[in-house]
Amino acid sequence: MRKKRYDSADKYAQKLARVMERLGVESYDFNWDRWGCWIVFSYKGELYRFEHSVEKARSRGIDLHYGSDAFAQVVLSLEDLARMVERGIYDLSTWVVGMKYLPSPVEIPSFFRFLGFTEIPTSQEEVKESYRRLAKIMHPDKGGTKEDFLALQEALEQAMKYLTKTQ
Repeated sequence: MRKKRYDSADKYAQKLARVMERLGVESYDFNWDRWGCWIVFSYKGELYRFEHSVEKARSRGIDLHYGSDAFAQVVLSLEDLARMVERGIYDLSTWVVGMKYLPSPVEIPSFFRFLGFTEIPTSQEEVKESYRRLAKIMHPDKGGTKEDFLALQEALEQAMKYLTKTQ
């Protein structure tokens, strides 16, 4: 069986813009990489996410080699949905009701919580500021315990390693 050849991903990005306009979607985002793609958009106040991957396609017997091919397939599927909406067959929300996108909750590592964060900080400087503030309270010379201060130092070290890996 011959592999289907898709046009460039840029062409599908342009097609996606037209499809979103046809659907009346004003806010959307997308990306593709070597292995897959995603498209997130807001429709009638709800957030939806379509995603596809080379792995997912292959598991269904579809021969894809690039994430840009997966992107093309998602855009073409959205175009099919747009045609159904335009023909009055279905409203898009009827089709995508099961695809509402709720981001996975972000688990805050315990070392960030120990440093007083309720969200993962965006910079090492934020971590250092929190550390300095807490060190003034937890240092044994300031009325804290040696154990708490050592735990604070360990939390700082882990937080800095974490941010170094993710930045």
